[in-house]
Amino acid sequence: MDFESDNEPYQPFEKLCVLAPGLLGASVAMACRQNRTAKQIHIWSRRANSRAKLVGQSWCDQVCETPEEAAAGADMVVICSPVDFIVPLYNDIQSALSEGAIVTDVGSTKSLICRQANALENRTSHFVGSHPMAGSEKSGMDFADADLFVNRPCIVTPTENVADQPVHKTIQFWKSLGAVTFVETPEAHDEIVAHISHLPHLIAAALCNFVSDKHKNWEQLAGGGFKDTTRVAAGDPSLWKAIIESNREEINRALSDYQEELHRIQSALTNNNMVQIVSLLEQGKQFRDQLS
Repeated sequence: MDFESDNEPYQPFEKLCVLAPGLLGASVAMACRQNRTAKQIHIWSRRANSRAKLVGQSWCDQVCETPEEAAAGADMVVICSPVDFIVPLYNDIQSALSEGAIVTDVGSTKSLICRQANALENRTSHFVGSHPMAGSEKSGMDFADADLFVNRPCIVTPTENVADQPVHKTIQFWKSLGAVTFVETPEAHDEIVAHISHLPHLIAAALCNFVSDKHKNWEQLAGGGFKDTTRVAAGDPSLWKAIIESNREEINRALSDYQEELHRIQSALTNNNMVQIVSLLEQGKQFRDQLS
């Protein structure tokens, strides 16, 4: 099946389950209700106060006390927990899942998650990894948005042993929320996001740390350029620790390559080679202008 050219009409799921509704999970549920992606939406959150906040929400039909209760009878489950909890949650709901159910996630890394999920024994469900590139430095369901995924990339990462039909349905699911889908192997996904997501986050954090050590009042002088460049550094460190740990090797390779790029810039400055500096700036501008 040519997944990337898959444009068949979307068929709604009977029951959608969202586990761990933070920014992304709550946005998934809101978008599903808005776009009629599922007839019933059941949600579980680990925290009791979060479950209390969910009661009565228009985008939630039932708030469940356990992940097993939420997943029971669902034909689509979206796990939106931090990356280190995705496979354990998938394992916990195994006995509650209907045969043929599709389970996906929103994790920022994929290789370890997809391989471990598909290695679980006695599975009758299908795990198809997903990564919607639609997050924010803000977290929590209070910042959720039904239009969060509209025109945003979503990378679907099936392993080689997953049947075509679950992959097809997962792609159609994300398209129904407005996302633009791409299909990559879990390993290719991790290499890509190491360069375009994880490395930029570390660079932003390093730049903030570097400037903060210079003078205590410099942050009062920072303009839009510095704030735009470092915006992602405001992300939750505990969430990012798990992401970086699970994609450590790819990030390390990207960081080594980036250091070579910085060395070229420093060499050009040392040698007063303004031709090379202008060339670097023009190349950077050309690439940035292509970003939507």
